[in-house]
Amino acid sequence: MVSRRDFIKTIGTAAAAAAVGQLGLPRETGAAETAGAGGKRLPNIVFILADDLGWRDTSLYGSTFYRSPHIDALARRGMMFTDAYAASPFCSPTRGSIMTGLWPARTGVTSAVCHVPQDKLDASVKKKGNPAFKAIDTDSATRLKLDYITLAEALKTAGYRTGHFGKWHLGHPPYDPQHQGFDVDVPHTPLAWPPSYMSPWKWPEGVNIDSGKPGEHIEDRMSSEAVKFIRENKDRPFFLNYWAFSVHTPLGAKPELLEKYRGLIDPANPQRDPMMAAMVESFDDAVGTLTKTLDELGLTDDTIIIFTSDNGGLMYAGAENLPATNNAPLRGGKGNLHEGGTREPLVVVWPGVVKGGARSGEVVQSIDYYPTIIDMLGLKPAAEQKFDGISIVPALKGGKLDREAIFCLFPHNAAFVGQLPAAYVRKGDWKLIRYFFDGAKQADGTYAHRYELFDLKWDIGERNNLADEKPELVKKLDALIDGYLKDSGAVLPVPNPDYDPVLGAKVPDVETYQMNKAYAEPLPLPPANIMPPKPKP
Repeated sequence: MVSRRDFIKTIGTAAAAAAVGQLGLPRETGAAETAGAGGKRLPNIVFILADDLGWRDTSLYGSTFYRSPHIDALARRGMMFTDAYAASPFCSPTRGSIMTGLWPARTGVTSAVCHVPQDKLDASVKKKGNPAFKAIDTDSATRLKLDYITLAEALKTAGYRTGHFGKWHLGHPPYDPQHQGFDVDVPHTPLAWPPSYMSPWKWPEGVNIDSGKPGEHIEDRMSSEAVKFIRENKDRPFFLNYWAFSVHTPLGAKPELLEKYRGLIDPANPQRDPMMAAMVESFDDAVGTLTKTLDELGLTDDTIIIFTSDNGGLMYAGAENLPATNNAPLRGGKGNLHEGGTREPLVVVWPGVVKGGARSGEVVQSIDYYPTIIDMLGLKPAAEQKFDGISIVPALKGGKLDREAIFCLFPHNAAFVGQLPAAYVRKGDWKLIRYFFDGAKQADGTYAHRYELFDLKWDIGERNNLADEKPELVKKLDALIDGYLKDSGAVLPVPNPDYDPVLGAKVPDVETYQMNKAYAEPLPLPPANIMPPKPKP
């Protein structure tokens, strides 16, 4: 793969000429003055990424408690996807996949640790395992290396003004947005969450905004900063990367919205945390601020908008003795490899190409956004640059995608969400999860892998494990996982020779977390428009 350093060296020569040529741009002009084929301005790109917003956490996807009119409006103008996935059940790996188009297994960023002060550029297996676990898990890289040509760098080379607003969580300087292709970065912090949602904010050193007006909400401030960027660049193509802090912990909301939703609680509705509802509304208002600004400036028809989330909904913490959200009918949530951990909302607005109100059941993943965006623009990757993702343009035009499967790796013991080191493959409607060394004890004293197999067409809630009934299918799908792990160069868990079954029996398993009544009460099925059709018996 071509390195970022080599790519940057070619700007203005072969690679830049190729990028310009692909778009029909006048080579003699500066990047800021470029126009597309036929003199038409290149479309703006607005990428909106929520944090910890689950598949069911908007009214668009069937929530009757959370309200998201501005996100709903996006879907009326574009295409919503029912089977979109994050590349990881945690935020940093998914964010890295968006910026590179690569699997987290390949970049080494496989856990949400990029806020820590230590620079660790490669993943590694831990030297010693916790005796409560059968596998010795891995340590994630803590930085997205500068070797990769990021999405921001590719767009900047093609003439875009680039701005990042909100959470980054891919590393401290020099791994911050301004060293990864962004001209503007606000608030310029490596934090994994804001100091608080309501001002005054106690930012660490290095940020470029103040502590806020009394009572100001972080998304109101971030969206107003993004609006400044839009206005400043209204006459040139821009890439606005709006990566919201919402709805991550520490949970906090406007007092008036909190009171509003306290008055709307339905005790029979498992989604009934007023704090989360208020946070969803503030995030949705930020989306509305961006879209209204585009309307006001006459940029709506010239702007591609992508809205999604970085991992599943937070079902293990909340306010007022309530779980923050409920992901049913999906099983599990943030941190889990079941559907609640990685299936995400996704809306793509592409004026003049995507029909408003369209819906797709094609399987897409966060590794696809980078190759999709450059395909939308008629660009090609730099020489020798390869993606793990694919362009989903065929799906956006109403067609099918040519892909064998999607994959996910989480090689860590995350007892706080009941997740063991595991990987999954989804091929068609079949999903196989491999739990590393969590099966039966073998003759050599180690433990075999354990498997869960689900037919998502019939069993979207992953309640019926068919692994024992279909051993041949398990074998075929497991071979795909093997190929993915080898291709990606993944650093993998190893058997733990110090495992103590007595200690292991005290670790709450994933069933305990996911099926606890307080955190996984059943919800009615979502509206038919977001559920895949059931096959006939």
